[in-house]
Amino acid sequence: MEIQLLCVGKTDHSFWASAVDDYAKRLKHYVKFSILYLPNAKAKKKINSEEIKNEEARLISQKIKVEDVVYLLDEKGKSYTSTGFSKQIEQHMIISTKRIIFVIGGAYGFSDQLYQKYPKLMCLSEMTFSHQMVRLFFCEQLYRAFTIINNLSLIHISEPTRQEAI
Repeated sequence: MEIQLLCVGKTDHSFWASAVDDYAKRLKHYVKFSILYLPNAKAKKKINSEEIKNEEARLISQKIKVEDVVYLLDEKGKSYTSTGFSKQIEQHMIISTKRIIFVIGGAYGFSDQLYQKYPKLMCLSEMTFSHQMVRLFFCEQLYRAFTIINNLSLIHISEPTRQEAI
């Protein structure tokens, strides 16, 4: 199985890039993992946010194959616990999914075209974070998922619910 993180825009700060690279190296012990950075569409005076989202959708769509399983990282998506996310990844391993692509969009989010074409939405948090932070958080959670799958994590099958944790 191959997993790709597709990101619109570059990581500006070296400390974020360094941390993301660290997790990408760790992930290579478990899965073929790569990160692809696409240029973000530049906001010009006569271009509105919808046109920017459509241009970014065009760039994203060019990198996705018909047989790929695609998750858009989006605030309206399904939230997972770390264990729940690991089970989702494990299901893809069981059914021999060839490639999963997780997409982090640009500053304006995704176009309606992408939402229609790729209805699997995943939310990392109800809080808002910079796109650079989300890249790191996603890579950490993906790494954690593989450690859970391989019984190398302190998190086991039964995580406490929010009520139990309080």
